[in-house]
Amino acid sequence: MERFIKQLEKQHSGKKVLVLFLLTNIVYAYMLLVTIPETMAFSNGLQLLDMMPAGYDLEYVNNLFHTLGHIGRQTYLTKQIPVDMIYPLLFGISYAAVLAYFLTKLPKLNPNYLYLCLLPIIAGIADYIENIGIVTMLNAFPTVTETSVHITSLFSVIKSSATSIYFLVLIVVLVVLGFRKLKSNSKNFQQ
Repeated sequence: MERFIKQLEKQHSGKKVLVLFLLTNIVYAYMLLVTIPETMAFSNGLQLLDMMPAGYDLEYVNNLFHTLGHIGRQTYLTKQIPVDMIYPLLFGISYAAVLAYFLTKLPKLNPNYLYLCLLPIIAGIADYIENIGIVTMLNAFPTVTETSVHITSLFSVIKSSATSIYFLVLIVVLVVLGFRKLKSNSKNFQQ
């Protein structure tokens, strides 16, 4: 863990962070604009499992997979999931770097705050486990088990919770930095 913190402290170049951030969001935009709509074209308005932050149950999974039909399930497996196997790695690395970049801008930073950079990594790992669960269930359909749904749903909730907490932390850090900048500017203006 010490090595992780030291690496974050070293790797916070603004250009590197920006490039990673842009790459991650290009992949995310591709999912939002291409692969998710292609898959949802078969779902009759039902949300894909990846897009359900509060989780789901066996009845919902069976209903979704039945509604998707064979072609929709294949689209999910061959178009959405492959891109979503790239995104969690990019998300974990780039969003950890974004938070580290802004945290290191805080004066007298308690190094323990850098552990907050683990949140997007936790979300990324949960996303991988969620994806593996979705692939397993798609391949098992129509004999999806309650256990596989429960485990996959749990990791969907962990992913969305870690992501939500991350963005709240990032907003707080940005607000603190903004207030410090305003305070610094007003002192400079008064002099």
